[in-house]
Amino acid sequence: MYRRALSVLSGVTVLAACALSVLPHGEVRADIVPAADARPIAATAGATTPFVTVEAETGTLGGGARVRSITPGAAAPTAASLETEASGYSLVELKATGDSVTLPNSTGKNANTLVVRASIPDAPAGGGITASLNLYVNGVFRQAITLSSQQAWNYRGATTNPDDPRAGGMPYRFYNEFPVWVTGAPIAAGSTIKLQRDAANTAAVYDIDSVDLENVGAARTQPANSLSVVSSGADPNFVKDSTVAIQSTVNAARTQGKSVWIPPGKYLTNSLAPTPLDFTGVKVEGAGMWYTTIYRKVPLPANSWRSQILVGSGTTLTDLQIDANAIWRGIGGTGGSDYGINASGAGGWLVDRIWTRHIDANWLSGTNGIMRNSRTADSYGDGFNVNNGNTPSPDKLGRNITVQNNFARNTGDDSFATYSDAGASGTNGQMSGTKILNNTAIAPWWANGIRIAGGQNVEVRNNLVNSVSSNSALEISVFGDTGHPLESATVSGNVLIGGGGWNGVRHGVRIGSPSSTSLFPNAYTNVTMSDNIMRGSLRAGLYIDRTRVNATLTNNTIDRPAKQGIWIPTGVTGTGSFTGNTIQNLFPGQVATQNDSPATFKITG
Repeated sequence: MYRRALSVLSGVTVLAACALSVLPHGEVRADIVPAADARPIAATAGATTPFVTVEAETGTLGGGARVRSITPGAAAPTAASLETEASGYSLVELKATGDSVTLPNSTGKNANTLVVRASIPDAPAGGGITASLNLYVNGVFRQAITLSSQQAWNYRGATTNPDDPRAGGMPYRFYNEFPVWVTGAPIAAGSTIKLQRDAANTAAVYDIDSVDLENVGAARTQPANSLSVVSSGADPNFVKDSTVAIQSTVNAARTQGKSVWIPPGKYLTNSLAPTPLDFTGVKVEGAGMWYTTIYRKVPLPANSWRSQILVGSGTTLTDLQIDANAIWRGIGGTGGSDYGINASGAGGWLVDRIWTRHIDANWLSGTNGIMRNSRTADSYGDGFNVNNGNTPSPDKLGRNITVQNNFARNTGDDSFATYSDAGASGTNGQMSGTKILNNTAIAPWWANGIRIAGGQNVEVRNNLVNSVSSNSALEISVFGDTGHPLESATVSGNVLIGGGGWNGVRHGVRIGSPSSTSLFPNAYTNVTMSDNIMRGSLRAGLYIDRTRVNATLTNNTIDRPAKQGIWIPTGVTGTGSFTGNTIQNLFPGQVATQNDSPATFKITG
């Protein structure tokens, strides 16, 4: 039963209840049922995807399987854990023979592929293990799925390398995603899948977070007026290196005014050439992200080896997957990591329907660029980072870049970010016009779900963030001491679930400002937030700190934060215009709004 408003404080209505439901394609609808004197709020947020995610903890448990989760309102974590890095902060543990979890195919259609997000233990000396897990359909054994921890289990602060469990570091990055083509007939709508630890499955424990179900259509066919990389000697069977053949095809297509076709297959790129693949000015198409893969097999330990794909003015890149054998973060470093897409150019570019895995970040700069309908998983850096290249180059201005309808999970830094860096001398131009629209960020294992770090006319609308492990669901501030001010940002219609993780004192949403040692010590952070839903933070729902902040909050809902609804600590200066906001489902002893800077941070509304 929904209750009437309990009180109104500084433009905040405190309510008692809300309902949150999951829509098809991973969208979330938050239906806020207000008191009679409060305005109703309804929001849809997140990417529309071709797959449906089923959380393991919603399934039926068998044997001695158990759910592990973070209890709402419990003390905030101080270290990474399997629970903090799980979507929904919850997972299913399969530890003994016969333990299982059964999930429905609730997609409404057949599913011929799965993506299983799971964790198995590291090897005692690091480097990971490989083990199978059995898949049943409608109770009948279908196939064994191969899982691995070779690209998981890094150790923060290790004294030797990030992959060494014996070097005193804190373990994190527990999960990996495992794409699976279903053997035999597709899994019919309404059928069940069961993941079961049988005697042949040798890992000591299997921690299952979620399963994506998708019906992948036929591979695309070669378009007209295109050059095939296979015709130039590229090997779709993953035997010989294809780097030179792919680049040669791109160069020929650029000269002839044609496009490039990468047929179905897995293409090895382990050339020690000092330059990465450069697709500038050419349309490059694959057969689909489940069919065409460019796989970077870095000779580990790597030594200044670069494997990114350069996208420049006039480039279109579509319908393929980029994967790598990288094992820890460091651009061009010993762990083998590098950018997925590195985009720049003053003439615009388009990246569409790309799946990047085990890369550092998709690094997006230039002018009038678009990245859409793509997904990234298990990255070592940001999922999608819009930036000005940390340079004054005219090809890297960071103007009018749009990131729309993308899906990021298990990223090793911000899932979605925009960084406007002035540089040490302040010569890099201010970014403007970044748009982060209708994206989904699930369970980043490091940093934030979304980060806005400086810029002009930034728009962050209708995104879904769920289950941030270390930092905040949304960070609104600047890029360190060299960051340009956040002159104007509009944040609207987002659903932000969780945040406030183990990395110091973090919160659901944080609004910050330049430090006194920055290049812009007198600048303010200016942000307007409207019609957002902030739910289930592990600390305060919304936190405003440092000094100079001008925040306009209108018709937002903060639901069930573990601590305060809104907290302004001591020493903050600026203004807060708060109108029509709702804070509800507070835990005992918590307050809706705590302003510890009443003389310097004035709240009106």
